[in-house]
Parts: sequence; C-alpha cells; structure tokens
Amino acid sequence: MLIPLTIRLKFRRLLEPLARGFIAAGISPSTLTLIGLIPAVAAAVAFGKGAVRWGAVLTGVSGLFDLADGLVARMGKKETRFGALLDSSIDRYSEIAIFIGLAVLYRDGMGLIAVLLALAGSMMVSYTKARAEGLGAQCSSGMLQRPERMVLVVIGGLIGSTVLVWILWILAVLSNITAVERLLKVRATMRSVK
Repeated sequence: MLIPLTIRLKFRRLLEPLARGFIAAGISPSTLTLIGLIPAVAAAVAFGKGAVRWGAVLTGVSGLFDLADGLVARMGKKETRFGALLDSSIDRYSEIAIFIGLAVLYRDGMGLIAVLLALAGSMMVSYTKARAEGLGAQCSSGMLQRPERMVLVVIGGLIGSTVLVWILWILAVLSNITAVERLLKVRATMRSVK
C-alpha cells in the first residue's frame, strides 16, 4: 500500500461533512456509486481528446464519489451486500473507461502497450481479491491498489502527457506485481490453514 493509512484516514475525515450532507439529503450510497461513473466516462473522453489535465481532474472527481459512497453507507448504516457488489462493479467500469480513454490518447505509440498492461494488471489485482474472498481467504494486501492507481493517473495527468505515459509504465509493472503478490500471499495463507 503506497498511500499510508494515516493519510487515507485523514482524507476520509475531511469528506465526512460531505457524507453527512448526502445522508441528510436522503441520497443513497448506490446513487453516489452510479453518479461516480459519469466523471469517469467524462475523464475517458477528455483523455481521448488529449485534454489530459481535464482527464486527471475528472478522474479525481470520480474517485471522490467512490470514497463518498462508502462513507455514506457506513455512516448512514446503509451497507448492503448488493451495494458492495455494485460499488466493486462500477469501480471496474470506471477504471476500464479511464484506461480506454488513455488507450485512445496513446494509440499511435508504445504508450498503448503501457495502457493495456496497466489495465490488465488493474483488473487482475481486483480479480484476485474477489476470487480469493469468494474462496474464503482474505486478500487486501498489495502495494498498488485502486486508490494508488487512480492517484498516480491524476498526478501524471496534471503534470502532462509526457509524464503520464511514464506513470502508466509504472502502473503496468507494479499492478501486475501486486496481482502476483496477492496470489502468493493467498497461496501461503491457504497452505497454512491445511
């Protein structure tokens, strides 16, 4: 995990007044989850058109909705199993949309390979967690989870397309390492249970 837990907790505390506002307004976590897909798709369009800074900002906005829906669910005591499934599914669609936009941006060069490898790694990080948990094993470790991936895309996009392509190569490598790391950790856990 690249983003320390203390920073994550401080950022969540900053969002708590916003979450309370959503709860008071009667906005459900699932509604926030679905709304969060809109800026992700808009980010994809922006990246595809070469407006990388706008793409970065919209990626960040999508991430804020992703944090807010979880806070509203917990603080408003509205956590449901389907809500968790919907959140995970929309997270994947959001990430796929953003990577499609980046693929369009870098379609004429080696950056396209970085985007595709980063997308594959990102999906495998999520898949290994979901599959392991479906088999009854805990699997939340890894250096490059979704918040880290999105923060890196935001930072790279805000700096510019030249830096962003290097960030994508970093994502391509580290996300796949994270997926393998999760597989190995789950294997060790499963072996120790036997």
